[in-house]
Amino acid sequence: MPVSKNRWVTVGGDSVDQPSPVLDEPAALLPTGPTKPQLSVPQPDLVDRLPRWNVPDGSTEYWWLGVHGGAGESTLARLDKHSRAAAHHWPQAAAGSTVVLVARSNMHGLLTAQRAATEWASGSLPGIRVAGLVVMADAPGRLPKEIREFARVVGGGVPHLWHVPWVEGWRLGHDVPHELLPKDLRTVLEQVRIAATTIAGLPAN
Repeated sequence: MPVSKNRWVTVGGDSVDQPSPVLDEPAALLPTGPTKPQLSVPQPDLVDRLPRWNVPDGSTEYWWLGVHGGAGESTLARLDKHSRAAAHHWPQAAAGSTVVLVARSNMHGLLTAQRAATEWASGSLPGIRVAGLVVMADAPGRLPKEIREFARVVGGGVPHLWHVPWVEGWRLGHDVPHELLPKDLRTVLEQVRIAATTIAGLPAN
């Protein structure tokens, strides 16, 4: 999988060591990785590919695609009425679909995200536009260095990389009101929506 010079483009407290600055103009949120497939990238083995399903055009503005069980796609979908969870499938529509990959901040989650990003980069998913990868904290506190570094590598294969900090209320099964969510998380949601809307304006592959 090709690696671009993608910084750990995220907000989320001290879980990162070099967060990118928040842009003055949100509409100017610029990609830090490739925005379309690269034909030199081979597909992952069949066993490592995510399943696909056909969805109607206009089902939603964009999809959260959890690349493994427990990634957090359903939680994120509840926070934005313009999005839906993709049930761990690539959502294929005639007019194309915009997808945000979601993985937990552990090696299993990131390896699975890398395989999904590679599958998209291979050009084997006609109509799928990937806006980026959201890495959901799997525990409170600072991420280990090796996780941060590998997340940068995986994030280098998609347009954007974000980190969602730990939310204790979710662990306890609580629905946390939007206004009580950490500011960092609300910023991530805003940036994801901008990125998804922007990339939706690009031609489907």
